Amino acid sequence: MKILVINGPNLNFLGIREKGIYGTQDFNYLLKLLEEKANECNVELEIFQSNGEGEIIDRLQKAYYDQVDGIVINPGAYTHYSYAIRDALASLDIPKIEVHISNIHQREEFRHTSVTAPVCTSQIAGLGLQGYLLAIDAILEIVQ
Repeated sequence: MKILVINGPNLNFLGIREKGIYGTQDFNYLLKLLEEKANECNVELEIFQSNGEGEIIDRLQKAYYDQVDGIVINPGAYTHYSYAIRDALASLDIPKIEVHISNIHQREEFRHTSVTAPVCTSQIAGLGLQGYLLAIDAILEIVQ
């Protein structure tokens, strides 16, 4: 089983930016957490991070050709306005779980709307880095 984890803008700055919102654990901690989960579940996991919209779209399109079984995506700020990422997600007929470290529904008004969630299988928000692990569990459950 192959699962792709995509992290959007500024997620590589975990542990540096807005620690009160995103926590003190850094991006390398998230990578280690995900690698441990992949080993535990015997899953092939690819982790991709980009601050660029086009690179995220290119990786989503490549997922089709790579025959990825599921996607965990934290589009970052693109969640709220990238119709291009939304359309790329919509073109993939596999489980897709949108993850947000913070609860976007309890934050600024502009963060309450996700243009990407309607084309995802589900959304997990506000559970910190644990949300990524729950998303992997959800994909495993859906695929099996």
